[in-house]
Parts: sequence; structure tokens; C-alpha cells
Amino acid sequence: MNIGMMIVCVIGGLAGVLSTAYLMISLPVVIIWKFYRRVRFGYNMYQ
Repeated sequence: MNIGMMIVCVIGGLAGVLSTAYLMISLPVVIIWKFYRRVRFGYNMYQ
């Protein structure tokens, strides 16, 4: 396998890993933040 194909594979793999990590971290953080605002300030969950 040539070096160009290896670089494309590594970049594609990193893009997949980073996007998955972002989703797995950001979704629970947003949900926890909405619950915090609901309890602390009485905001609606959908704002």
C-alpha cells in the first residue's frame, strides 16, 4: 500500500473517531446543563 493511501486512511479514521467522541461527550453535557438550568432557574427544558 502506498503512502498516499495510508495518509487518506489515517485522516478518515481520525475524522470518524473525533466526530464520535464529540457526540458522546456533548450530548450528555447538554442534557445535564438543561437539567441544571431547570432546577436552578426554573427554565423550560426546551429553551
